[in-house]
Amino acid sequence: MSRFNAMNRALIGLASGAVAGYAIARAVQASRPTPQAPPRRDAGAYGRVRRAFSVSSIVRSSLGTLAFAYGPAGQRLSRAVQPLPEWLAPGAFAALATLAGSVVELPVSLVEEHRIERRYDLSNQSLNSYLSDAMKATAIEVAVTAVLAIGAGRLLRRFKRTWPLLAAGGAVVLYALANLVVPVYILPLFNRFDKLEGPLETRLRALASRFGVGDADILTMNMSKQTKKANAFVTGIGTTHRIVIGDTLIDGFTPEEIEFVVAHELGHYVHRDTWRLIAAAGGVTALLLAVAASLTHDDPSNDSLRLARIAAVMGLGSNLLRPALSAFSRSREWAADRFAVETTRDPAAGAAAFARLRDQNLAEDDVPGWYEFLFASHPSLGKRIAALRDERVHEGAATDAR
Repeated sequence: MSRFNAMNRALIGLASGAVAGYAIARAVQASRPTPQAPPRRDAGAYGRVRRAFSVSSIVRSSLGTLAFAYGPAGQRLSRAVQPLPEWLAPGAFAALATLAGSVVELPVSLVEEHRIERRYDLSNQSLNSYLSDAMKATAIEVAVTAVLAIGAGRLLRRFKRTWPLLAAGGAVVLYALANLVVPVYILPLFNRFDKLEGPLETRLRALASRFGVGDADILTMNMSKQTKKANAFVTGIGTTHRIVIGDTLIDGFTPEEIEFVVAHELGHYVHRDTWRLIAAAGGVTALLLAVAASLTHDDPSNDSLRLARIAAVMGLGSNLLRPALSAFSRSREWAADRFAVETTRDPAAGAAAFARLRDQNLAEDDVPGWYEFLFASHPSLGKRIAALRDERVHEGAATDAR
């Protein structure tokens, strides 16, 4: 047993050291002056960098949460909050852990999200603006995590056998609530949203009216505050639908291309993809809660530390399930593309829009197969453009036949 404990301590030490070493290296890098080299517009190089950062983030997240939950840092913090009232201790523990993690990750995100985007000429954001957004995001994350931890701690204490089932049901409610709250109250903390007016608004409202959301808010978002990249999305459920178009999309795309992009997003609404994703997330959460409960049921630790271990196990499990979740997400993107083609009858505009998105967002035509299988939530733009061009060929052949 002592040999097993020694091995565990060694593994925890290695994981903690790897995470801390990476953060220190990024902190040193962030502290140096930004090189004054000309910005690069190389999609291949940018894609390789972003893939490396993505994989690194997943590995660090898994190692970091496990090392914290099962290592001395988590134990010390749990002892520090024990004098607090029993109901409050898990919230304080979660808030302090989240805040500490955000501080450790700040130099990493500063290099990997801010400096890299500027190096490849994709960011419009100043350092002060980036740090302001990071502080707001951290404050929201700390508050939400604390409230959830208080609720989860209460479930652990009062429903010792059935808490995983109750927590899974509560998670589904929270996922639905987030789709109501985030678009209306959270996103405006980071960007300005204005009503779209003019011929484009008329065109898009006519499109939306065909699918029962003609009264949706059609808004522009000042994405250019942060980025040169273009995007559009439909948010909300129930009566809170919002069709949001980035100003970077409006400024650089034709009305036909914008209509196709919005039609794709409406496809997610018509197919009830938000509810599909909520159901999928609820199922995955229920599975992971059951696994985490079985692995921690005899844990003698206090509620705070047990919740940290449950979260660590669930985080690791969600990463293992990522390929299945990514495949599901890609299937919904293909379905939305097909819907946009059927709705607009203009696959040429779709191909042109995706080609313009590829160039403006510095995306690669294709990504390595291993990365798409393991991590990609969207099919590669090259495949989507080829499918739309093929659709255009078939449509032209059918027209000729008539």
